[in-house]
Amino acid sequence: MRKPAEKTDNLVLSGPVMPGPGFHASTRTPPRRPGGPDAHTGGHRAGRTARPGRCSTIGRTGGVAVDAALALGWMQHVASAMQRDRDLLTRLDSAIGDGDHGANMARGFTAVQTGLARSGLVPSALVAAPDGTDAPGEILVRAGNCLVSVVGGASGPLFGGAFRALGAALGSSSEVDARRFSAGLAAALAKIQQLGAAVPGDKTMIDAYAPAVDAFRAAAESGAAFATAAHAAAEAAEAGMRETVPLQARKGRAAYLGLRSIGHQDPGATSTAAIFRSLAEASGPLR
Repeated sequence: MRKPAEKTDNLVLSGPVMPGPGFHASTRTPPRRPGGPDAHTGGHRAGRTARPGRCSTIGRTGGVAVDAALALGWMQHVASAMQRDRDLLTRLDSAIGDGDHGANMARGFTAVQTGLARSGLVPSALVAAPDGTDAPGEILVRAGNCLVSVVGGASGPLFGGAFRALGAALGSSSEVDARRFSAGLAAALAKIQQLGAAVPGDKTMIDAYAPAVDAFRAAAESGAAFATAAHAAAEAAEAGMRETVPLQARKGRAAYLGLRSIGHQDPGATSTAAIFRSLAEASGPLR
């Protein structure tokens, strides 16, 4: 017999989710690479230094790529955002859920930050790509594994599954461009919808995630720089977040409130918007 859907938080998981493996900062010191100090202490790349939280550039045309430094910077920004917004997320979830979304997201991304850092915000435990540099996709997979393992309710499987799908789509390349990252975001969205069986208009995180993916794709396909696409995605996510206020919830715990769910901003859409805003911040200012 088919296993019934698992009800958790503000979404319903339509199938089982395998927990990610344990997520721990490596205690093994990576070998020194040419061009700078040990790679695990500062996101250094062979022959040059990668600044945490900013895109690298490739080629003479100035095309922008996502590298390990940006992936690490993104996770650092998200961890800070979830700590900052913890009380807000708690209030929003208390109105239409069980009130634990703020604590869950803050705990989860703090664990991600700890797993990716030896102490504080110093990048550590970078994953080596086949060419000896560091793979942003593998970093995001590790972050997703951590969220699945640490975060309770639906948030762990949904947000963790999204980061795992995004990271898997990026693969083991040390740098990926905006179009490939766009494809990864689409894979992440598909994973969320597979697990939660939600569509836009259901008053869930999808209402922020889907427009963000569309906005990023449109910008990337037009040839825009990564930062431009990231900022467009953040704005779209925030607009989608605000548009959940007049909606009646049709999925998860909030759906049991019926008409009483109208007039409340969805907490999952709010944390999703914070994740995309963090991506924009990590990618740098618009030029």
